Amino acid sequence: MAESGARTESEPGPEGSAALMLLAGADGDAEELVEVVDLESPGPDDLANEMEDVDLEEEEVAWETEEEDEGVEEGMEAQDDSEVTFSKHTASVFCVSIDPKTNTLAVTGGEDDKAYVWHLSDGELLFECSGHKDSVTCAGFSHDSTFVATGDMSGLIKVWQVDTKEEVWSFEVGDLEWMEWHPQAHVLLAGTADGNSWMWKIPGGDCKTFQGPNCPATCGHILPDGKRAVVGYEDGTVRFWDLKQGSSLHVLKGQDGHQGPLTCVASNKDGSLVLTGSVDCHAKLVNSVNGKVVFVFRAESVVPKPSAGESEEAESNSVESLGFCNVMPLAAVGYLDGTLAIYDLTTQTLRHKCHHESGIVQLLWEENSPVVYTCSLDGAVYLWDARSGKLISEYRGHSAEILDFALNKDASVVVTTSGDHQAKVFCVQRPDR
Repeated sequence: MAESGARTESEPGPEGSAALMLLAGADGDAEELVEVVDLESPGPDDLANEMEDVDLEEEEVAWETEEEDEGVEEGMEAQDDSEVTFSKHTASVFCVSIDPKTNTLAVTGGEDDKAYVWHLSDGELLFECSGHKDSVTCAGFSHDSTFVATGDMSGLIKVWQVDTKEEVWSFEVGDLEWMEWHPQAHVLLAGTADGNSWMWKIPGGDCKTFQGPNCPATCGHILPDGKRAVVGYEDGTVRFWDLKQGSSLHVLKGQDGHQGPLTCVASNKDGSLVLTGSVDCHAKLVNSVNGKVVFVFRAESVVPKPSAGESEEAESNSVESLGFCNVMPLAAVGYLDGTLAIYDLTTQTLRHKCHHESGIVQLLWEENSPVVYTCSLDGAVYLWDARSGKLISEYRGHSAEILDFALNKDASVVVTTSGDHQAKVFCVQRPDR
């Protein structure tokens, strides 16, 4: 959650340009090769069939009274597009991850101090990750699905072997901010409120710490090469770490950093470029090789400046999530005010602005297509075609805000977690495949 200062050196440096040219070169013609499929609106007959069983008088009253609500409408509960609902949690469900090897298991963690591993196909419990005494805010599988790690707000991290369902390792750190598995090894990285980032070999427990500034390490990501990590901090600074040496490779601060806490970081597929997002409403494109800021995407260029009466609402805006498209030179930035911005990395310009009625919580790109998924405080999942900026489809079923979501490898399944104490599995059907 950090803010960005206006950077004076916003021109791409030599390496930055090269990274962008490489990115553009591979995908420059991609637009012409892909056909945009426009979804037809349902006809009156289709709508009539769908509404046969609906009590229209009650529905109209419900919608009239809640028209002004920004959040989740109660009437929304009637629509449930999900295939499976997992209901063992007794409070808000904060996090979810899908096992990467088989794509058949999910792990969820919640405000009830519980974490569960369960089957996506039917919602049946495989095992409970017991022993937490605070809200479980982080949960994820290792790259090969051998282990699952759960972490709670107080800093207790536990690792379980999936096939034996047994705890194999635990460790206690300061208040936990984030946690991530290494993309190729049984190595776990986590950031804490004291500014440290921790790295452990699992299950042996060999430990290394990376000391940041004296403020929370609010977000972090291991780069695809597995040798470096980028970590964002509450004071607006960003550090690139050499995981083997334990040393800092680059530090972005002052004009190069953000003017407020970092909220999110992401890298492109080869790790040459990194995006950082902050409560300052800026997203910075950074060359990870030399640590130079290539470009700053500013919310002012996306959202019109508010009038005096709206200033309070505008101040609450921030970058909540961001990510790179794998198949075209595009990046997406999701804002708390509900704006999804699609940027063209070759020209560093805003390409599309997609509007949500409520704030965006998270976004994810499909692995192999220019489709971006968003989840929102209104309890819905949206699919957007980044080439056209058009909404492909939306999925509903939660009666409260979505707090996290995950996609399986072929993007046929979305798993969501919500403030309604539930996790849901949605089967995504798209007309273009």
